[in-house]
Amino acid sequence: MSNNCETLKAIKGNIIYPNTAKEISVFRNGCIVYGNDDSDNEIGVIKGVYEQLPKNLANILTTDYGDSLIIPGFIDLHTHAPQFMQRGIGIDQELIQWLKQYTFPSERMFIDTELAKDIYQKFIDALIRKGTTRASILATIHKESTDVLFKIAIDKGFAGLVGKTNMDQNCPDYLKENTQQSLYATEELIDRYSDHSSVQPIITPRFAPTCSKELLIGLGKLAQQYRTPVQSHLSENVDEVKWVKDIYPQHRSYGDIYDSYGLLGETPTMMAHCIYLDEYDIGLLAKRKVTAVHCPQANMNLASGLMPARKWQQLGITVGLGTDVGAGHELAMNKIMVQAIQNSKLIKSNQSLDYKPYTYKEAFYLGTKGNGQFFNALESYQQKNLKVGSLEEGYILDALIIDDENLGSTDISLEERLQRFLYIGDDRNIISRYINGNQIEL
Repeated sequence: MSNNCETLKAIKGNIIYPNTAKEISVFRNGCIVYGNDDSDNEIGVIKGVYEQLPKNLANILTTDYGDSLIIPGFIDLHTHAPQFMQRGIGIDQELIQWLKQYTFPSERMFIDTELAKDIYQKFIDALIRKGTTRASILATIHKESTDVLFKIAIDKGFAGLVGKTNMDQNCPDYLKENTQQSLYATEELIDRYSDHSSVQPIITPRFAPTCSKELLIGLGKLAQQYRTPVQSHLSENVDEVKWVKDIYPQHRSYGDIYDSYGLLGETPTMMAHCIYLDEYDIGLLAKRKVTAVHCPQANMNLASGLMPARKWQQLGITVGLGTDVGAGHELAMNKIMVQAIQNSKLIKSNQSLDYKPYTYKEAFYLGTKGNGQFFNALESYQQKNLKVGSLEEGYILDALIIDDENLGSTDISLEERLQRFLYIGDDRNIISRYINGNQIEL
């Protein structure tokens, strides 16, 4: 243990974290010892997890949370910050009409940086309150408003990725960018925030229909030049898939469009939804090690379909989990974990009796350690040997303290208490939050 004991701290309680998708570790009345990372003094890293503090650490500052649960902070791999203001509105529509009637007009307003500041402050506060400690966030096309989002996330002690959205075709004129200006703005934000320890950029073509070949080529070059990760959407809706074929008939598949321009796995890449993957794209995503982000609530709200997440995993695709606010109406990742379970049960009952539903342990893994694998693959994390998503030794301390007494959680196991919290708990049960080893006050 390299840190001097004077710099170490500990939190004590009932510790639960995933080892694998099927196995969790439990420490009743255990202690997590953490301290500054050797390579970055702003980040707190777990130095050890103990059933009882060793004698040489007995005098370090310890916060005792009694009978509360201590679990990893939630990680959201796909959420739209500007759509926070439109949650629950217009979800009687399907994707394309929903974008035209509600989302695009709403995002237009983010040319106003004061409005953006107000909405983005509320959004980041809500993420933290709901238990999300790290996320990949999509902004709008507006460079200045996206810069506001970066600054707010940093100031509030949040962690994750922020992407300026890129669009230069097949969208309203008020959101249609000049191709070169879109690339310049993206590069400026990449250059400004790539070296930040907590909030970093991610390249974000909205989706193939709204991006010209020239824009995609330029974004692919930026991704490779700066080693910046990529996020977008893929095969969310039947009409969308048909539309893509009409716009890009020369490409073998939807995924092939991104792949042809260096936006599919050249750097860590995630694609949201991935419901209607054809055989070619299944193989392509597996080969390129792309993360397919499952957004079960949004998929149901817009009647997009049921993503066969376990099937994709069995075929070699990495699957993550996201809220996709505002097509999704809920920022609480524990609710999305439950909906991933329910989605898998609907597939079993309505499509394939042989389909195996997710367990609560698997869903818990997806929203924590599983999603953390995307961040762990980033060069900025690997260079400092940083890992997120669990409470194991060597991981960044992103944690939630859960007081579940009001849930009637006496006389049941700690594993059952976790399961109950995932299903019926909410932010009122989260009494403390840690991000990068720092206790975050709301």
